[in-house]
Amino acid sequence: MSSSSARKRLTPKRIVPPFSTESLQKNTRVAAPPKTPQKRYFLQPRATSFRMFYDRGDLPIKMDYLIGGFKIAWTVDIDKLDYGLYLPLFFDGLSETQHPYKTYARQGVQDLLAHGGDKIYPVIPQLIIPIKNALNTRNNETMCVTLKIIQQLVMSSDLVGPALVPFYRQLLPMFNAYKVKNLNCGDNIDYAQKNNMNLGDLIDETLQVLERHGGEDAFINIKYMVPTYESCYIN
Repeated sequence: MSSSSARKRLTPKRIVPPFSTESLQKNTRVAAPPKTPQKRYFLQPRATSFRMFYDRGDLPIKMDYLIGGFKIAWTVDIDKLDYGLYLPLFFDGLSETQHPYKTYARQGVQDLLAHGGDKIYPVIPQLIIPIKNALNTRNNETMCVTLKIIQQLVMSSDLVGPALVPFYRQLLPMFNAYKVKNLNCGDNIDYAQKNNMNLGDLIDETLQVLERHGGEDAFINIKYMVPTYESCYIN
C-alpha cells in the first residue's frame, strides 16, 4: 500500500451541508439531518374552586398588611359562617402553591378550625378529597402544611379523630410512600427540621396524632395502610 493511499484513508472526511455543491467533492460526508427536539408536556395545575371564588371576590376575607408581615382578616364574624360551604372551600385551596391563594387558604383553614368546634364534624366527608388532592401534589411544602392541618383538624374536636378512620384508605397511601423521606444533612444544619418542615418526621407525628385520637380501631387501620408504622403506645 502506497503512502498516499494510506494518507487518504487516515484523513477524516469533511462534513458538508446537504444539497450543496460541496457534497459533490471528494473526501466529504453529508451532515446528518438535525434531531427534532423532544417536546415536554407539563400537566397544568388543577384549577381549584377556592381560586375561582377568590378571583370573583366571593370570599369574606381580606389581607391586612402589618409591620412584621401580613395576615388575613375576615370581613364577617367567623362564627356565623356556613361551615358546610366555606370549610371544604378553604381546604380545596391547600393545593395552591402561589401567593396570595395559598396564603389565604392556609390561614383561612387554621382560623376556621380554631373556631369551628362541633361544626367541623358534619363536614368531614367533604374534606377528604381536598386533603387527598393536596397530598397528591407531591410538593414538599404543600404536603408539610397539609400534614400540620390534619393534626389541627384531628384535635379540633373529639369527634373528628374517629370520623377520619373510615377514610384512611384515601388519605394514607401518600403517608406510606413518603414515610422514610427524611433529610440526611450530615454535619450541616437541617433548617427544615428547625422549621418543622421535615416530611418524614411530620408523617410520623401525624400518624401518632391519628392513633391517639382515632379510637380503638385507629392503629389497626393505620398499620394496614402503613405497614412500617409502630404504635406510639409501645414503649
